[in-house]
Amino acid sequence: MRRITILLLFIGITVSTSFGGGYQVGLHSMRNIGMGLIGTSLTYDASSLFYNPGGAAFVKETWSFSGGVSFLMARTTFQPKDVMEQFKFEHKINMPLYFYAAFKPTKNLSVGLAVNTPYGNGLSWGKEWIGKYLIQDITFRAFTFQPTVSYKFKDIIGIGVGLVYSYGSVDLNKAIPLQGSNGDGTLNIQGSTGNFGFNAGIMVKPVKGLSLGIDYRSKIEMKVKGADATFTVPTSLSAQFPNNKVDVMLPLPANLDFGASYEFGKNNQWMIGLNLCYVFWNTYDSLVFDFETKTSAVGRTANPTLYENKLIPRIGAQYRMNDLLTFRIGGYYDPSPVKDDYLNPQTPSLDQIGLTCGLSIQPVKGLSIDAAFLYIMGLERSGTYSPDNFAGTYSNAVFTPGIGLTYNF
Repeated sequence: MRRITILLLFIGITVSTSFGGGYQVGLHSMRNIGMGLIGTSLTYDASSLFYNPGGAAFVKETWSFSGGVSFLMARTTFQPKDVMEQFKFEHKINMPLYFYAAFKPTKNLSVGLAVNTPYGNGLSWGKEWIGKYLIQDITFRAFTFQPTVSYKFKDIIGIGVGLVYSYGSVDLNKAIPLQGSNGDGTLNIQGSTGNFGFNAGIMVKPVKGLSLGIDYRSKIEMKVKGADATFTVPTSLSAQFPNNKVDVMLPLPANLDFGASYEFGKNNQWMIGLNLCYVFWNTYDSLVFDFETKTSAVGRTANPTLYENKLIPRIGAQYRMNDLLTFRIGGYYDPSPVKDDYLNPQTPSLDQIGLTCGLSIQPVKGLSIDAAFLYIMGLERSGTYSPDNFAGTYSNAVFTPGIGLTYNF
């Protein structure tokens, strides 16, 4: 029997399928979300632990805490080539969250911890849709933990580094074209994994009001070892599709971010900033599945992905009206790293335009209530997953309100 290719199942491991040009999610601070997701040159609070560890030492207060949650809502549609029916996936409301805590034992030294959920998704295309042999549904959750140290020199240069540990789990279902008394065969995969990386950055404040930053977040190899693979197939074929263990490797790509921001106006009421984020997507060139128990139907397969490196430009602005209210606005362009002939329903990755706004209310000194809203418009795209000749047109939109608190003292 022809070996069954498990088509790109674990692309979904770190995917927010309707979010971003690739499979990264940027919801890491309400203040930064409101300004187009910029942050590499900003030193608002403890969120610098993530955006640029070199900036954490520039936070003025001894203690800084920041936490928040976003509510990610999306709609994605697929129009198969030469088929009139249109399909929509059911997207559960996902809630990426973050928490940061930083402490300055001395004027120039800062230590802290960053906790994020940068990857996570829950979606269902349905059991009987046209692409059921590629994907039916997936649920994934991931957390990253980053203890960090930062030090500044003469209020001009700050450097910082953090050790990153990422942990995630996945539950995925797809159909298999093997008819039995209960319909198609199915495959369920459940597994979890974790691994280490690092985050390092430099912040420079050469003149009053101007801030420059560079940050590098390393690649993390997420290898799922011994995930449970459960096949449901006709009894006559069970020997060829035994319940199994499978190993899969998926890289979380490295990021190199450049940022610049400038404060101006009376009492520095205005600030404008920009970011250039270069994502090393090309590390994700193939996806390999290695089943522990090999048969003529399952074994070791390699699926090409051939992602391409991409540059994401972002811009944002802030206006502090008074001690109570601060307003923000921003936008960015996130190009897809997926080639047209590898576009698939696990990652219907589109070129996307993001528009953001936000505000902060400071009812008492040190305490800030932060809110932000992100709208992403996916530019309609046609493509084919060439290994299966699965072709069609995708479109999507994402709506993401969020709320958070910041307390510095």
